[in-house]
Amino acid sequence: MAGIREGAWVACRAYYSPGMEPQPRPRRPRARARRGTLERPINGRSVRGTLLLVALPLLLAAFTVARPVALPQPALPPLFDVAAASELATQLARDNPDRTPGSAGAARAADWFARQLKQYGFPPLTDTWRETIPGLGEVELRNVIGVVSGRSPDAIVVLAHRDTTGNGPGANDNASGTAALIELARAYAAPDTSTGRARPEHTIVLVSTDAGAYGALGAARFAATSPFRDKLLAVVSLRALASPAPARLSIAGDAPLSPAATLVRTAAVRALEQTGEEPKRPGALRQLAQLGFPVALGEQAPFVAAGVPALTLSTSPDRVSSGFEDTPEQLAEPAALARYEELGRAAENLVVSLDGGLDLPRGSGSYLYLGQRIVRGWTIQLVLIALLAPFLVGAVDLFARLRRRRIPLAPAVRSLRSRLSFWAVAGAAVVLATAVGLFPTSPSRPLAPTSAAAGSWPVAGLVVVGIAAGVAWLVIRERLLPRRAVTQEERLAGYAIGLLGLGLVGLTTLAVNPYALLFLLPSLYAWLWLPQVAAAGRAARACVFALGLLGPVLALVGLARGLRLGIDVIPYTLRLFTTGYAAPATGLLLLAWAAVAGQLGALAANRYAPYPAAAERPPRGPLRELGRRVLVAGGAGRRSVPEVSERASGS
Repeated sequence: MAGIREGAWVACRAYYSPGMEPQPRPRRPRARARRGTLERPINGRSVRGTLLLVALPLLLAAFTVARPVALPQPALPPLFDVAAASELATQLARDNPDRTPGSAGAARAADWFARQLKQYGFPPLTDTWRETIPGLGEVELRNVIGVVSGRSPDAIVVLAHRDTTGNGPGANDNASGTAALIELARAYAAPDTSTGRARPEHTIVLVSTDAGAYGALGAARFAATSPFRDKLLAVVSLRALASPAPARLSIAGDAPLSPAATLVRTAAVRALEQTGEEPKRPGALRQLAQLGFPVALGEQAPFVAAGVPALTLSTSPDRVSSGFEDTPEQLAEPAALARYEELGRAAENLVVSLDGGLDLPRGSGSYLYLGQRIVRGWTIQLVLIALLAPFLVGAVDLFARLRRRRIPLAPAVRSLRSRLSFWAVAGAAVVLATAVGLFPTSPSRPLAPTSAAAGSWPVAGLVVVGIAAGVAWLVIRERLLPRRAVTQEERLAGYAIGLLGLGLVGLTTLAVNPYALLFLLPSLYAWLWLPQVAAAGRAARACVFALGLLGPVLALVGLARGLRLGIDVIPYTLRLFTTGYAAPATGLLLLAWAAVAGQLGALAANRYAPYPAAAERPPRGPLRELGRRVLVAGGAGRRSVPEVSERASGS
């Protein structure tokens, strides 16, 4: 026992001897900076908490999903004769294979359709006007109209364009639709005991339009100038009915509107009854993109924009086919004839259902079609508005933090102002170049993607705009180049002002077209976190910045894929703005977004500099400095000539 006590005493004395006291455990460095510091300036907790607000409009949208009801099926069977219609379409395609607007074939086709109307007792009405079409020049266009008088002056319009792009005879697109229009006239001819067809309840207007393959010019003309324009109940467009492809419904308009859901559901049910399958429609994301950036080629588009329920029944997507294989021989194939008969009967039954419908709603709204159900547009707008709120909370909170720290913001505001001035000069150059004819100005309709003018690059206009933008950049770059090391506070000020500018773009977009926020959301939620990753590597900052560019990029890619344009989507989109088809407000918002992107991109690339103070500026202003450089360069060029000659004479 004594040995044990002695060993314990030695051990305790060694443990508590001087220099052997237990040392405190060293603290580990913090893995992340504290919230609210310059390294973590964005209040992520507030942003995530505000995101919970999105659940309310989403729940509301779920509870307001509706299932539209189709109008009743007609009591009498359809009278559509596919053999007669096929013969008429073949005759039109073979006798007038080139029905390009303004050509002799187009004039003969118009006269041919007028004779067909006379044959069934409908005096044709002709609307003639002149239009300048890119690639064709100023041409004369004609709409030929037949009217079936009804008990009510309210009108149901059935139309089909008869022209082609000149790439082929257009037997399917759109001699088949024109022939179906004539068959409908035969069904509504003077009633007798053989057909059993009585006088319609509403006035039926049959319209053979011109320049349908060049932006639905004939349909737009009828929607704007027809005496029936204030009495339209519904419009049905027939195009490319004789193809083995499945039936399709096109419902997009020139504005963020949709046709009445009852019309769309009735058309879908009538097609289902004849074909045995639901007609195809664009997916939900595609419909939402069309509402955000309305670009539509179908002849229903101008009517939908005017608030008239309209759709196109077809077998091809919402673009004009190439026509290279669109021949009368293909029209005679059994599969094509079978589909032609099904859709011809469906179109006739649709018109009869609309004529007998007592509860056909007027006007247009907006919604997404999901299978047999619809999501109302106002609920989608609420969701998009709710998605804007978290970004605004984060951006305003960052601004407030910098104000509390008394960090100067005026230099960052002036820096963004300089970038806005650059893009304003570029936009003004586009306007001026359009005014002098360097960019196309007419017609204010989207061109057929297969036309030569759709993919033409306006080189002269682009050169002028490039020169103007280059001069503007040389003027403002002196105020934007970094001349010294930029402090962390100055960088945060640049981020705060850029994000506030992006928030203003979002709020203005909300006022112009709430659906367009779809293309802005990637910028909002990616660029909001740029201040958080400012201390990360260049690759991380580049990835976050690139994510913010996805919205406009995906819009261009979607348009290019939908129209099969490829890289030509760039001049095609520019044409939409220069012709006035796209809203000017949308163009201004794009320019403002580009200015914000420039400031945030400079910050992400470590190339940002706040607007210099008076003491930091050079003695000459940017315009004087640019003029001095031009004069110096010119003087150097003039001096070089005698120097070369002297050296030559000396040698």
